[in-house]
Amino acid sequence: MNTIRWTAAAWMAAGIMFVLYPATRPFSDEVSLEGAAAFASGAWIVSHMLAVLAFLFTVLGLLGFYMASRGTKQEGAAFRIVLCFWIGTGLLLPYYGMEMFGLYALGQEALSQQSDALISLANEMRFGPGIVPFLLGFVLLAVGAVYVSVVLWRSRRGLSKWGGLMFALGLILYLPQFFGNQPIRVAHGALVAVGCLWLALDLWRHSSVSRMAAERRQQPLTS
Repeated sequence: MNTIRWTAAAWMAAGIMFVLYPATRPFSDEVSLEGAAAFASGAWIVSHMLAVLAFLFTVLGLLGFYMASRGTKQEGAAFRIVLCFWIGTGLLLPYYGMEMFGLYALGQEALSQQSDALISLANEMRFGPGIVPFLLGFVLLAVGAVYVSVVLWRSRRGLSKWGGLMFALGLILYLPQFFGNQPIRVAHGALVAVGCLWLALDLWRHSSVSRMAAERRQQPLTS
């Protein structure tokens, strides 16, 4: 399997994980011991790890987008998109680490003391200084995703225009969807996933077309 197909597989994995994250994440009132139990559960860590992996696989998938754009007028734009996602992902992942392990430890301690007073610290952790790089990271991801959509719309290389549009819409809505309930967040994850899977399919097809074209060029001419 060539490199572009590996990046297509990364898009597929990212899409699946964008859905599994909200589907498996425990939801609760987050103010009582029920919230503490949600924070302290194994599902809390697993679901947030799926979110982390979804963003990492997205960055890997974008490398395929860059490789497919090499030698075209879109190569420079594709590189800037990858750069946006690298920096943006680096800025937001520490916050996911706090959510994953910090709130897990908080939930464990609240259950140990049987005190729901500790749960009030969750919002202090979430809206502390760490929120700034988190927000900046998502702004960069949204900008990069819109750039993906624009580049694909102008591209003549067969990459999916509609897949890029759905992916961009999903990233733009990522921050607002945090205020929704579980069904809304799962639906949002599905939107991002469809965009990812569409891009994966087009990268896979692009790889096949490129390979066949290369094989034709290598065939000896016969008289």
